[in-house]
Amino acid sequence: MFVSATPILHADLDAFYASVEQRDDPRLRGRPVIVGGGVVLAASYEAKAFGIRTAMGGARALRMCPHAIVVPPRMSAYSAASKAVFEVFRDTTPLVEGLSIDEAFLDVGGLHRIAGPPEVIAQRLRANALAQVGLPITVGVARTKFLAKVASAVAKPDGLLVVPADRELEFLHPLPVERLWGVGAVTAAKLHALGIRTVGEVARLDEHDLVSILGRAAGRHLHALAHNRDPRPVQVGRRRRSIGSQRALGRRERTQDDLDAMLASLIDGVTRRLRNAHRAARTVVLRLRFTDFTRATRSHTLIHPTAETELLLTAARQLLVAAMPMITNRGITLLGVSLANLSDEDTIQLMLPFEDCEPAALDAALDHVKDRFGSAAVTRAAMLGRDPGISVPLLPD
Repeated sequence: MFVSATPILHADLDAFYASVEQRDDPRLRGRPVIVGGGVVLAASYEAKAFGIRTAMGGARALRMCPHAIVVPPRMSAYSAASKAVFEVFRDTTPLVEGLSIDEAFLDVGGLHRIAGPPEVIAQRLRANALAQVGLPITVGVARTKFLAKVASAVAKPDGLLVVPADRELEFLHPLPVERLWGVGAVTAAKLHALGIRTVGEVARLDEHDLVSILGRAAGRHLHALAHNRDPRPVQVGRRRRSIGSQRALGRRERTQDDLDAMLASLIDGVTRRLRNAHRAARTVVLRLRFTDFTRATRSHTLIHPTAETELLLTAARQLLVAAMPMITNRGITLLGVSLANLSDEDTIQLMLPFEDCEPAALDAALDHVKDRFGSAAVTRAAMLGRDPGISVPLLPD
């Protein structure tokens, strides 16, 4: 079996946004809290008990739990809390791989003599996160990334679960197939139709049979995970493959001008982050979610990598115009954009004429103003008086 010889922790903050709100406002503790208005960005466990879930429409959520307390998102507070928690992670071990704003893998191999066994390290991490940041965190411990993440999901909320090396399959196989990475509603339905409902039942299938059911990539992937084969190590300092941002729009109707202005605002933000990271991008990806909860992506790849706002905005606008018939027919609840095919800025090919540096100079000047006075210090005229939607973090690739 291809598994790591070293214990891995998967640390995952519980109902992160809602937990930050409950931490900062004692009146919210123990009560159902919804973060976000038109669309639920996060729900406390008290709200989840009523069936409220992330990405649900706000009106529907309040029908399910009329006494829920709705609070607006505070992204700066969540970012600060995330940075503080990641300091706790790095105080635990230097081998930290962040997955998103609220979760990470930690390699604690080699710490036994100085810090104790992995369950003790995990208990200490949880205690430090609560004492230093004021937030509950769940930790799963196993020999593979996959199983550590499954363990933390099973242990939620505010729990700790260690999967012993000699009982890995005993723990994994009774779980529903939805616990396998990559099994969403469509794949689960295919497996359920064949009477396959547990991970153990997947494991008993030959790899060839799974490939014939799900296709080569998905079949081989699930066959490996069902046997807990996951050789991936914790990767420290892994550079992001994309940079993105998205806005939840609720269900009100949006005109093309509204969406164009919002798209420009999103591009302004992600290109600023791109330049701050000293990266350049070749591919622009437009992400859409419709009122029926289906999604679509469209992408355009440039000839040369760039960090210039206007070049990337032009590509994004072309994608939006092409997608407008879908948006008109199906309605839109989320608009997002990401920049991919990233490279270091020193790989940008200089284009003639070299003296034509006005776009880059303007970008640099605007970045300087926003760095000094805040992101809201300068905005596009098209955004004045418009509902900007609610920012929703786009998880890193």
